[in-house]
Amino acid sequence: MKTAKPTIDDVAALSGVARTTVSRVLNNGPNVRPEVRARVLEAVEKLQYKVNAQARFLAGGRSQLLALLHASDLDAEPNSYYYSGLELGALRACAPAGFQLLMHAVNQHSLDRTQKICAFLASRRCDGVILTPPYSDDPVLHEALLRLNIAHVAVSPGDNLRTQVAGVGMDDEVAGYEITRYLLGLGHRRFAFLQGLESHASAESRFAGYRRALIEAGLSAEAMATARGNFTFRSGADQSIGLLKAPDRPTALICANDDMATGALFAAHRMGLTLPADLSVVGFDDTPVSEVVWPPLTTIHQPIRQIGARAVEKLIDVLNGTESNESGFEVVPHRLIVRESAAPV
Repeated sequence: MKTAKPTIDDVAALSGVARTTVSRVLNNGPNVRPEVRARVLEAVEKLQYKVNAQARFLAGGRSQLLALLHASDLDAEPNSYYYSGLELGALRACAPAGFQLLMHAVNQHSLDRTQKICAFLASRRCDGVILTPPYSDDPVLHEALLRLNIAHVAVSPGDNLRTQVAGVGMDDEVAGYEITRYLLGLGHRRFAFLQGLESHASAESRFAGYRRALIEAGLSAEAMATARGNFTFRSGADQSIGLLKAPDRPTALICANDDMATGALFAAHRMGLTLPADLSVVGFDDTPVSEVVWPPLTTIHQPIRQIGARAVEKLIDVLNGTESNESGFEVVPHRLIVRESAAPV
C-alpha cells in the first residue's frame, strides 16, 4: 500500500503552529517571526511536503522579485568582480521583464544554510532564485527548493546537477584544456596549477581539462605541482610562493581564476622573477583586473554578464511554465584572450 502523502496539517503538527501559519509561510506571507518560519520550513523538508504551485500562485500572486544567491566566507575578502558581473547582467535582464533583483549572501560553511536560504526566500516573497557556486552544486538545497516549489536556476552547476536543474555557464573543462594546450604550444613542459575551493565544481572542471591536455601531451599530470586557494588575491599571493620556490620551478602557472593569478603575479614580482621570461602566469574569467596588472593577463574570457542575464531569462521562463526546472544546462561560448603574461620558453 502507498504511504499517504503528508498534508499541511501534518506540517502544522510537526512544527507546532497553526494551519494558517503554515499557509502563510508557504505563500510567502508577512507577519511570521523568522524562527517560526524556519521551523515550518524545516518541517516541510523533513516531511517532504509538496506545495501545490498553482494554489500558491492563486493565493499569493507574484512579487516580481528575484534573488541572486552567492556564498560569503566571512574570513576571506570577496571576489573582485565575479558576483558584481553576474549582478550587472541579471539587472539588465530584469528591468525590461518587470522584475527586481535582490542580492543575498549566505555563509557556505553554516550548518543550517539550507534552512536559512529557504527562510529568506519565503520572508522576502521571492518568485525565484539564481544559485551561484557552490550553491549551484548543492543537491540538498536543490531538493529543498523543489519541495517548496521555489523556481531556481543554477549558474555553472556541477555534473551531478546539470541534468536536474535549469542552468547556464561555460564549458569549464574545455576551457581548462584549451588554455593548457596554448601553453604547451609555447613550449612549456613544467607546470603548476593553483586550484580553487574543493567544493567549487566549475573550478575542478578547469583542473580536469588541464590534466587531460597534459596527459595527451605525454606528461604525467600527477607529477605537476598543485596548491589550493580560495579564489582571492591573497590566496593567490600566498599559495603560489611554495610552488615558485620549488627546486624544479614551473615555467607556467595556471590559476583557477584571475584574482588568484593576479596574486601570483604579485608574489613572482616580489621574488625577483622576470615576467614572462622566467614564468608565464594565466587565469580564468577575463575580469577587469586582468587588463590593468603587469604584465596584462592571458586568460579565458567567461561571459559573466551574459551568464547573469541568461540565468534571469531562464528563471522567468521557468516561472511562466515555458521551461521546466529540470530543463538542463545551457553552454555559453568562451574564448582565449592572449596578453603579455604568457610567453614561449
